[in-house]
Amino acid sequence: IASAGQVFVKFGRIVAKHCLDKRCSAELLCAAEQTHTISSQLGIVARVKAVTAESKSSSELLVSNAQNLIQAVLHVLKAAEAACIKGLQQPPPDSEDEEVAAFCMQWRQNLLWHRAKESLNSDRDELGLRKTRARAEPTLTAMVQEQSPQTKNTPERPKPIKGHTIMDSHL
Repeated sequence: IASAGQVFVKFGRIVAKHCLDKRCSAELLCAAEQTHTISSQLGIVARVKAVTAESKSSSELLVSNAQNLIQAVLHVLKAAEAACIKGLQQPPPDSEDEEVAAFCMQWRQNLLWHRAKESLNSDRDELGLRKTRARAEPTLTAMVQEQSPQTKNTPERPKPIKGHTIMDSHL
C-alpha cells in the first residue's frame, strides 16, 4: 500500500509540472508531498510492525496510517482533476509524462462529453430548470480504479492520440 502511494506521488508531480495554472500546480504539489510523507510513514510503521510482537495498538496505527494514505491519494486525484480542467502543456514525446498527460486528457474528454450530454437534456422541472440525471460525472478516481490490476477487465494504458494537444482548453 505504501509503495502504491508513491505511484500517486509521482503522478501528482508529473501533472503539476505540466499544469498551466500556478495555483492548481501548487495545490497538487502540496497534496503529492503530503501523500509522500504519509506513504513513507506507513512504510516505516509496517516494517516496525513486521519485526515486533503483535499488539492491538500497532495494528490500529497501521490501519490508521493506511486510511490517511487513502485520503491523501484522493486529495491528489481531486487536485489533479482541477489541474486537468485548467489545462496541461504538451509534455515531451515518448516519455512517461506523455503517458500521464494522455490519461488525464482521456478523463477530461470523458468529463466534457458527459457535461455536453447533460446540457442537451430537455427535461425541465416546474421552475424551468434543467433536470440532471442520476449519473455522476466521471472522475480520475473512477478511471484509476478501472485500470487497477485488481479489476477483472483491465484495459490497456491509454496511448497518446496523434494530432491532439493537451493545451486545448475547450475540446
